[in-house]
Amino acid sequence: MNTTETLPRYSEQELKEFEEIINQKLTILRQDFGYIHDTLTKRNDAGAENNSNKPLEDGADTAEKESLNQQAARLKKFITDLEFALVRIKNGTYGVCIDTGVLIPKERLRVVPHTRQTVEAKKAKS
Repeated sequence: MNTTETLPRYSEQELKEFEEIINQKLTILRQDFGYIHDTLTKRNDAGAENNSNKPLEDGADTAEKESLNQQAARLKKFITDLEFALVRIKNGTYGVCIDTGVLIPKERLRVVPHTRQTVEAKKAKS
């Protein structure tokens, strides 16, 4: 590639649209994460106070806690991925496929705003 060539980029207006989509998703995800975190914290507090001998309930409670922990981990990763997308918007690399250097279609970015690859590049890696 010639150094005078510029990589494809989305316009400031288009980047603003993506930023709004990401911020809306982040608001919802942070609320969901907070709810799960609060639920887990309350369960841990209740568990420390209530030492009952109910093994079946304890097993179900443990399974539910594990499920909530997994949900929280997925949400945290998604939040982190979206925050990194905001960084890419600020530094001008958002929407450019990391494998091919072409613009990721807007439709894909609207659905998966944290993606760093076109569908074709993702399939090629699989």
